[in-house]
Amino acid sequence: MLKLALIFGGRSAEHEISLASARFVAAMLDRDRYEVVPVGITPAGRWVVPDDFDAAVTAGLDAVPSRAVHLVTDPGRPGLAFPEGPFVPLDFAFPIMHGTFAEDGTVQGLLEMAGLAYAGAGVLGSSVGMDKELMKAVFAAAGLPQMDYLVLRDDAAVGADAVAAVEARLAYPVFVKPANLGSSVGMTKAHDRGELRTALELAAVYDRKTVVEAACEGRELECSLLGNADVRASVVGEVIPANEFYDYEAKYTEGKMAFVIPAAVDERQSARVRELAVAAFRAIDASGFARCDFFLEAATGRVVLNEINTIPGMTAMSGFPRLWEASGVGGRQLIEEIVRLGLERHERLARLKMAR
Repeated sequence: MLKLALIFGGRSAEHEISLASARFVAAMLDRDRYEVVPVGITPAGRWVVPDDFDAAVTAGLDAVPSRAVHLVTDPGRPGLAFPEGPFVPLDFAFPIMHGTFAEDGTVQGLLEMAGLAYAGAGVLGSSVGMDKELMKAVFAAAGLPQMDYLVLRDDAAVGADAVAAVEARLAYPVFVKPANLGSSVGMTKAHDRGELRTALELAAVYDRKTVVEAACEGRELECSLLGNADVRASVVGEVIPANEFYDYEAKYTEGKMAFVIPAAVDERQSARVRELAVAAFRAIDASGFARCDFFLEAATGRVVLNEINTIPGMTAMSGFPRLWEASGVGGRQLIEEIVRLGLERHERLARLKMAR
């Protein structure tokens, strides 16, 4: 039986989403195959093992009794240590966290230092997949189609010249996003100068870098991915938000969006989405699993890559598991495959020569 740490929560604006994702993953883990150790990271960054996992993911980590714990970064003996004892050896970690200090390579680096096999992308794929500026630069270098954009940094993002810099490059409407957040947290669609100023101020609350991107008038499509060297793409789905765009409320509020699987697109467009999804996965050096988001431009029928998510949401409403369900991979099989891919990646890296 594999001893698996399910790591959830995190010091991120997406903390609550992680709790919902952890609930789904925990329900899908086969308890005949895995001994699951739930490891929560509180909003303040404390690592704890809650006394009651179900209560923790429902009421929050700070609302339930827990024991402090830390990860032992000894590649010869990875595991968890409690101040009062005992030491708990681990075989695998499944980080199901979103946003900063979670999906951005930080936790992945810690797991690499510990020599512990884990689910999902490595340090590089995670960090590039999190930072929208670097992601877009990598996509551009790979020749992948995307909307025009610019990046504003630090004080320049809210300075007197910020609006002029955007207007010199892009036409309204534009999307304004913190560079290192997901789930549409801090994201705004700005239609004019006043909305742009407000949007820039909001994005700067969350990140020192702000991405401003030309809006694509068209449809929103998604495709899920599984693999390491060999990558599989799911069927294509279409998101139809009740709001003007697919914002946080639409993503996580029942009845605020429709998700059509398969998307009503022709075979050529579907193949193009799946082709670009695999190319994006490989471009950032992702592994394990991911979800890619696209636009289908109304005027031209062109498929445009929006972004890749290396730890996509895994709630009952989330596109990632629903797309695989429609592709013939049910929830329990999906989680099993993600674990298998994580072990495969770890074993392949372990065979590499580390010293002369």
